[in-house]
Amino acid sequence: MELTGTVYITGHKNPDLDSICGALGYAALKSRLDKTNTYEPVRCGHLSESTKRILNALGIIPPKYMKDVFPKVKDVCLTTDTRIEADAPLTELAKTFSDENPSVTPIYENGQFFGLLSVDDISTWFMSKLKKNGAGLKVPKIKDLMRTQEEPLQMTDFFEEAKLSLSRSKKRGLAVFDGEDFAGFVTRRCFLKAPRYNVILVDHNEPAQSINGIETANLLEIIDHHRLDPIKTDMPIFIDSEPLGSTCTIIYRNFIRSRLKPDKYTAKILLTGIMSDTLVLTSPTTTPIDIESAEALAKICEVDAYEFGKTMYSYVERLAAQDLTAAVLSDFKKYREHGVKFGIGQCEVTTLEDMDEYKEKLLSVMSDVKERKGVDWAVVMVTDVMTQRSVLFMTEHPAIKHLQYRGMEPGIMDMPGVVSRKKQLLPEIIHALGV
Repeated sequence: MELTGTVYITGHKNPDLDSICGALGYAALKSRLDKTNTYEPVRCGHLSESTKRILNALGIIPPKYMKDVFPKVKDVCLTTDTRIEADAPLTELAKTFSDENPSVTPIYENGQFFGLLSVDDISTWFMSKLKKNGAGLKVPKIKDLMRTQEEPLQMTDFFEEAKLSLSRSKKRGLAVFDGEDFAGFVTRRCFLKAPRYNVILVDHNEPAQSINGIETANLLEIIDHHRLDPIKTDMPIFIDSEPLGSTCTIIYRNFIRSRLKPDKYTAKILLTGIMSDTLVLTSPTTTPIDIESAEALAKICEVDAYEFGKTMYSYVERLAAQDLTAAVLSDFKKYREHGVKFGIGQCEVTTLEDMDEYKEKLLSVMSDVKERKGVDWAVVMVTDVMTQRSVLFMTEHPAIKHLQYRGMEPGIMDMPGVVSRKKQLLPEIIHALGV
């Protein structure tokens, strides 16, 4: 499908470094491959403090926040250069009346928006005057024809809600404001067909993890390394899903396939994503391709890959000093298996030595997270990237007794050698739920 316009590239709702860097890196690649469209990286969730610190320290500018891709009034709003004053005679409008016969025309008074004049206003006025005295009609001022105005729309109003508002109105069109400023107008013709945003997903493919309104968008591509539970599409799309340690590895491989070399800044972005999602190339999800790609990108950046990764994690603040609720929710993914809704968060740290400082509070936070996210079971793995050990904190659930980890305290289990949510913890939890 050949499309022109803006294409938004986004990761999942709780953006980690791989998601953020994937959006930035793939936008850079697509912009070089396709000069017709504009590829804009965005994020549909807020950054954790750790992610902010790392990006800031590395000089990587995160993509702008985009709340949703629902079509809005701004996507169909009309404007005109015609400036008709309210005190002008109707003949002024006649001089500028276009061949398109607009159903409404913006009217101004002393340069400020006064209201919309519709063809209904004109015909109603003339028919009324003709009924009373058909002869000797004087040319009226435009303001004398205008009837009561209705509540204007805002540029950010949702398309469907605005369509309903206009359908309930007797007006042919409604004014549109951007805050307190007049921005344009819409007519019934604007709502004949809903516009669709063009979107590419990176580092996820499940609708529950995606940007709000994705079901209304024109989904073009999926670049991911997770299990598939994809969004249903109207047309065939390009999907690059590979069992690699990082989405950024897949994106780098697409650079190579396209016979392109990422510039130094883009190489740093992709390297950051790889080193983050593979825990400095030590996670069980790491493949030889991830290692090869990281080393190639490090060469472009003129750094050592492993030293880059270790330095990157040195910017992470101690968990004891963080807002624990924000830390858990910043990388919390929901699942449903065996009729149970559960969520798994992951916090990466450089030491577990300070666990006593926050363990009781973290258990309390998990109860709050369970309620907030509407799950039956909430867990978070706190992973020491230096020692390759995790500790699991969780709310109560019958499946806990089936987990193959050593209990430390109620609600806390030790997981030496477990660092991957996707490859190690998730399968274990699914197994425990199925017993």
